[in-house]
Amino acid sequence: MSKAVVRCGSFRPAVLLVLAALACARGDAARRNVGAQIDIRGAEQTRAAAIKDPKVWPEYGRDFTNQRYSPLNQITSANVAQLKPAWIHHSNIPHASETNPIVMDGVMYFTTALNHVFALDARTGAQKWEYAYDYGGRTTADCCSTNNKGPTVYGGRVFMETVDARLVALDAGNGHEVWRATVGDNNKGYHMTGAPFVIDGRVIVGVSGGEQGCRCYVDAYDVNDGHRVWRFYTVPSPAEGGWWGKWRETDDWGMSFHRDIAKEKADSAKYPDAWMHGGAPMWHHPAYDPESGLIFLNVGNPAPDLEGAIRPGDNLYSDAIVALDPKVGKLRWYYQEVSHDLWDYDATTPPVLVEVPDGAGRMVKAVAEAGKDGFVYVVDRATGKPIRKSAQFVPFLNYMQAPDTDGIVIAPGPLGGSDWSPTAYDPSSHYMFVNGNYQPFKYWVKHEELKAPAQWWGGTVAAAPSGAYGVVSAVDLGTGKIAWQTRFPKPLIGGLLATAGGVVFTGSSDKHFVALDASSGRQLWSYPTDAGVNAPPITYEIDGVQYVAVAATGLQTLNTPRGDAMLVFSLPTKP
Repeated sequence: MSKAVVRCGSFRPAVLLVLAALACARGDAARRNVGAQIDIRGAEQTRAAAIKDPKVWPEYGRDFTNQRYSPLNQITSANVAQLKPAWIHHSNIPHASETNPIVMDGVMYFTTALNHVFALDARTGAQKWEYAYDYGGRTTADCCSTNNKGPTVYGGRVFMETVDARLVALDAGNGHEVWRATVGDNNKGYHMTGAPFVIDGRVIVGVSGGEQGCRCYVDAYDVNDGHRVWRFYTVPSPAEGGWWGKWRETDDWGMSFHRDIAKEKADSAKYPDAWMHGGAPMWHHPAYDPESGLIFLNVGNPAPDLEGAIRPGDNLYSDAIVALDPKVGKLRWYYQEVSHDLWDYDATTPPVLVEVPDGAGRMVKAVAEAGKDGFVYVVDRATGKPIRKSAQFVPFLNYMQAPDTDGIVIAPGPLGGSDWSPTAYDPSSHYMFVNGNYQPFKYWVKHEELKAPAQWWGGTVAAAPSGAYGVVSAVDLGTGKIAWQTRFPKPLIGGLLATAGGVVFTGSSDKHFVALDASSGRQLWSYPTDAGVNAPPITYEIDGVQYVAVAATGLQTLNTPRGDAMLVFSLPTKP
């Protein structure tokens, strides 16, 4: 098949920081060539049918639950060691990416660093088209480089968030840009790296900027023309109830946050406007419950990260699971995992919808999230009431001790616990599979003035020189206990996939794609790659063949080896 490339010129940038020199001259004028209108009812019916089809991967987490569990079972714990590459695609963009592919109607859609989108034949890897986003001469401000977590496909369009805080809609058939909308002012530090979510004709996206002192928010945009439908601020104003919260000294299980509540309350009058630059980014993909009509968000750290003295209070809705009505963007409930966070303990992994035993013989519909603080939280889906907190899945060091100006070594550090890696969940065993990190960091608090879009940490952190490692944990959400753990030589950030074949897939920072036994954690297979595997895997089936796909492009956060490959595996075909 001939390759149709949709891009401004044929650049292949090797430098991440100066995008302006690489951009085309079109500028940032919004394009509104909306063409035919999307039939919302038809699009919803088509996606509902796709979600019921185990052969495709239509959503970030495969379906609305974010469980990342596939009913496909051609690849099993008994034969996974026979996996071989079916095809490999090279994007020629050898920079860190966190992309999660979407597979629909025999086509794989995925993003790369610098906001390129590719459409490939999912059976052969043949390229159909490529889109290269135009930064219009702007040098971008971001927290964590120019990566992207992937596209969303809906109603014949492909939607992507951009690092300079735009939302782009493309024609899924040819990659032509249909419209783009400005979600935030990148010159003030707003940026986006997540994968959009679409429901009932609304594209829901969240901005980042917790490290730039932004007041972050979640938006919904019309799929047809890109106009904004609603906005929900993840930092509530005084008129919305304020971000002081309940002044919690401990969490619901008695874990102390080591706060001086009296001093915070006394200082609150000094900092009445702290909420205006309070952070609380939405890093990741929400879950959705059609029965209740709610979406569930994971919200990140308050700003500045370390200097809590200038932001008294619980700092709502940072470090929280938040439930919204997606029709109007109104808050239904929240559960804050860490109040008055001083350690960068975002809720960064995607929320997962589960049904778990409550300990009294009943099954409860719940939301689970693996935190950077080293625990998995399980809360009631209807109310946000806490059900259980897991055992810790990484070791602790000086846990929840307040950083100071002299410096203190703490674990988990700002990479977790579990960082943004999407978890996987097996509903038959109630095991949630979690990528975790043990990497102590030294924290120093230092007062800094906000100068957006510059980084605004309120101090510095530095990784301990040795002793770091990664661990995959199987957390039993029915009991909170750790069922098994498998250790890796380097920290893990990327994501997992669980299948009905009894296999759990994940990537490693030391350039391997790995299969584990879902019941024991025993390594069953490993494939050496040319770059760090720091993106989440997916699986799909075409013509009776089950494939497993993952990007091997490395990650700037861990400085793993970079690459440009989309790797797709299958079992050997019979002669």
